[in-house]
Amino acid sequence: MRLRRVVLTFIAIVPLLTILAYGFFRDARYIPSPIVGRPAPSFTLTLFTGEKLNLSDLRGKAVFVNFWASWCPPCIAEAKQLESTWQELKDRDVVFVGIQIQDVEANGRKFVGEFNITYPNGLDSSGRIAIDYGVWGIPESFFIDPDGRVTYKHVGGVGPSIVIAKVGEARQKIVSAKEGKGEYQPIR
Repeated sequence: MRLRRVVLTFIAIVPLLTILAYGFFRDARYIPSPIVGRPAPSFTLTLFTGEKLNLSDLRGKAVFVNFWASWCPPCIAEAKQLESTWQELKDRDVVFVGIQIQDVEANGRKFVGEFNITYPNGLDSSGRIAIDYGVWGIPESFFIDPDGRVTYKHVGGVGPSIVIAKVGEARQKIVSAKEGKGEYQPIR
């Protein structure tokens, strides 16, 4: 009787431990985002300028949302390129939004000044926006079409050619089946 309990317990626990081990050791970059192809989670962001930015106010435009932190090397590497891409696209019904996470606001302001970033940026002080978007590493970027639907997600540093291509697809309401991958900094 006792041997039977041990065997049954073993049979019940081994599959559970196997599933947990799989989850802990799986690279999160390969877990697809559940929000791609769905309405973008709404948010209100207080910008470094003190103004409020509501995602819903940007309907009718393609939106590029970039999560970043001042201490993140891949974020530093992409900062100048994102600003130059913004300068190239800003007159084409596109809005870039930078959301600083897991950082100090003063460092974010310094970062924005150092790289002469002119598109709207602000701190997600509660982390709520990052949670709603399922951000697990930075930089992490989302492309949103004029109807407010997420069309593409890119984990890691993103270059101008990808941003331009994916903004163009977002403007045409094309949802990408694959997510982009680049150099990133985990935030776990």
